[in-house]
Amino acid sequence: MDRYRIGIDLGGTKIEAVLLTPNGTELHRNRMPTPKEENYPLILNTVFKQIQDMADDIPGGRIFSVGIGIPGTVDQTTGCVHKANITCLIGKPFRHDLEQLLGQKIAMENDANCFTYIEALKGAGKEYGTLVGIIMGTGVGGGICINNKIWHGRHGMAGEWGHFAMDPHGRDCYCGNRGCVETQISGSGVEASFRETFGRQLKMRDIVTGYRDKAPQCRTIFNQFLEDFGRFVGGLISMLDPDAIVLGGGLSNIDELYDIGAKQASRYAFHDPITTPILRNMLGDSAGVLGAALL
Repeated sequence: MDRYRIGIDLGGTKIEAVLLTPNGTELHRNRMPTPKEENYPLILNTVFKQIQDMADDIPGGRIFSVGIGIPGTVDQTTGCVHKANITCLIGKPFRHDLEQLLGQKIAMENDANCFTYIEALKGAGKEYGTLVGIIMGTGVGGGICINNKIWHGRHGMAGEWGHFAMDPHGRDCYCGNRGCVETQISGSGVEASFRETFGRQLKMRDIVTGYRDKAPQCRTIFNQFLEDFGRFVGGLISMLDPDAIVLGGGLSNIDELYDIGAKQASRYAFHDPITTPILRNMLGDSAGVLGAALL
């Protein structure tokens, strides 16, 4: 590293910024809520202001790079954002507009790719050649790193597990398909299953607690969640045969994924026996912003 590095993690609920010195030491960090108003100029200028605030702490005359993780992807043909859950970004030349404001080039990448990238470089996956990242939170996303390089695929969509349709009779997904992985193993998906099955609302954390307390309704829904997780991960292992899988997002803190969920994955994978480790992330909430800084 021969320069200061600014990283921005733009999410649906928060915008986080970090400044790293040339030797990789964290110099400054800031976090703020993402504006609730879906307004493109507001988002653009808020991110620009975060970059400016980080740059103010850099000694005069020192060069710096900027990397940004976004909840979507940049179309390499048009340069515009697509498939973003901050919908005001869709169809907008977000990277170009920020570059115009800053007067320099920046790197921009899908936030799940940033997570997988930094876990491959400095986290749980640093001992492995091919690392698959799975983020499980309100939604489901992911990425693939091969020898510490992000694999984008032909359309820049590699790792978008959340919208692989597993069940043609499943719940409608906002992407237009039915039974997507995201509708089955995300927090919002599991909560929806509970509501549809039992006619009442329960948060994911309460479903997990109820499962551990042996509450019958919670056990029914949570056991289905673990089976769906295993079916998805087992299929993923059969398709890609990665050296390791690392989990991120709020649901990655659920202990049962690493034993019961892993056993379910072995049931559904073609290989026998399965030795693919399913790892806890090491960098937690910091992963996305640090990954962006090192782009």
